[in-house]
Amino acid sequence: MYYIGLDVHKKTISYCVKDASGQVHQEGKVGATRRELDSWIKTLPQPRTMAMEATIFTGWIYDHLLPHAQQVKVAHPLMLRAIAAAKKKNDRIDAGKIADCLRCDFLPECHMASTQIRDRRRTLRYRHLLVRQMVQMKNRISGLLMETGVSYNKQRLHKVGYFRELLSTNEDVHESIRPLLKLSRDTVVRLQKTEYALVSSLQRDPLLADRVKRLRTVPGVGPITALAWALEIGDVARFRSIRQAISYCGLCGEEKSSADKVMRTPLSKQRNKHIQRVLGEAAKLAPRQDHDLALVYETAKQKGNANRATLAVARKMVAYLLAVDREERDFVPAENYQRAAA
Repeated sequence: MYYIGLDVHKKTISYCVKDASGQVHQEGKVGATRRELDSWIKTLPQPRTMAMEATIFTGWIYDHLLPHAQQVKVAHPLMLRAIAAAKKKNDRIDAGKIADCLRCDFLPECHMASTQIRDRRRTLRYRHLLVRQMVQMKNRISGLLMETGVSYNKQRLHKVGYFRELLSTNEDVHESIRPLLKLSRDTVVRLQKTEYALVSSLQRDPLLADRVKRLRTVPGVGPITALAWALEIGDVARFRSIRQAISYCGLCGEEKSSADKVMRTPLSKQRNKHIQRVLGEAAKLAPRQDHDLALVYETAKQKGNANRATLAVARKMVAYLLAVDREERDFVPAENYQRAAA
């Protein structure tokens, strides 16, 4: 078996080919294009297994190399301490160390979702970009009105009818800002339509439709939360416990213990920030919709504060979502389950 380490960059990929004893057979650089990779693959010995560090370019390279190797593995960048802490560091050395980690089975491998899931996940994350831009434009509209001293109803400002009425009847709206207000409003409308179209297409997708429908039976889970769970979690079987899922979602802190000293830190930065954000927002509204989650919130709030209570609700929602996803059946409230068992 030959072990190939790849150090991936935007324009070039450094590689190192080693055998089981650690002897270097090939090393060098190749252009980061499909055509150059195809020519390079023909020069490699067989059988082979490859590894690379997770970067923004990893996805397409992984898909392109997968048919040409027995295995292609992706390493977690934060776990490659040997590379980051090295005294001498360059692309050639990095590729060699990745090959050594692969050869010795020390590679900190991270999960690589399927191409279908990654394509749809890209769409959902793009939807978040549109929402952020939409909020920025709405804030810009408010800012223009405040700069020129125009009084307005904050709750109704972004309603179509009220906005038209404001421009047509309010004499305080200066002529200099009217074109900017109309342009901003048109941008908001266009972003709203695009965002709606993206979410609708994902909900109708045959790969996700049944799964999202089941997840939405969980209290407090709407279409965005269900889509985020399905696409960011991917294969739910990779989590052996609820604790692992909670950690992946960024709903717990780090622990640094030594001897008799135990120090716990705030929420860990090693998490999936996309699912963390969505679950945090959903957990703020869920106690209003479900009695059991409301009890979880009140119990946790008595021990700490509102933020701690929201985290407790989010963890409970992770347990619900994980159970529904594993068993592939709709959520059943506790009182209904007990009544059916009796």
